[in-house]
Amino acid sequence: MRAMILAAGRGERMRPLTDTTPKPLLQAGGKPLVVWHIERLVKAGINEIIINHAWLGHLIEAALQDGRRWGARISYSSEPQALETAGGIARALDFFRDEAFLVINGDIWCDWDPVEALQQGALLAHTKKLAWLLLTANPEHHASGDFLLSPSHEVLDNPAPGHAGALTFTGIGVYRPALFRDIEKSRAARLAPLLRQAMQTHQVTGRQYTGIWVDVGTPARLSALDRQLGGLASPAG
Repeated sequence: MRAMILAAGRGERMRPLTDTTPKPLLQAGGKPLVVWHIERLVKAGINEIIINHAWLGHLIEAALQDGRRWGARISYSSEPQALETAGGIARALDFFRDEAFLVINGDIWCDWDPVEALQQGALLAHTKKLAWLLLTANPEHHASGDFLLSPSHEVLDNPAPGHAGALTFTGIGVYRPALFRDIEKSRAARLAPLLRQAMQTHQVTGRQYTGIWVDVGTPARLSALDRQLGGLASPAG
């Protein structure tokens, strides 16, 4: 399995930190956010990684290079302007060789083990489903959640904001290339509408994750994560 780390966003809520540093290179617990992902992926046996970038992308390439210092092989997908999540994935689709692949938002921190992605990728191929999503309990800043999860692990659209059973999408998912084949590679496209369309035909599965997950979207959350990681042993160690 191959993986993609999404790193093309401007990080407006992180300004002024992101005026000179792309968000995935901001540090928490003594290392850049993106490096936590790379180390965890390699530990799980997923070392072929592509990273998309737009804002200050040259700094990402200069910092990570080919990834060999972490045992990874990193490729890059440069976007003249950010293409949103689905558009960025579609632009890099050839990298995945028509096989199920893992995507992780570059601006989150999570202690989830990507080994599970290998299992879920095989299940998607077997069942012909299009996507598997990792969901979590709603954080304070996103109390309405995103999707519902059925007892049979099917992910459903959330028709009523504030639904008691709603969960938040972590930004971690496994997808089959077929989900993105109708998207032009140079056109911006959001992921949520694609997923909701696939949910209408029962093509999306998932599960709730109860470990540590942080949407590192503001300087305050970054500082809080940095303090939290100072008291945790490194998962990559």
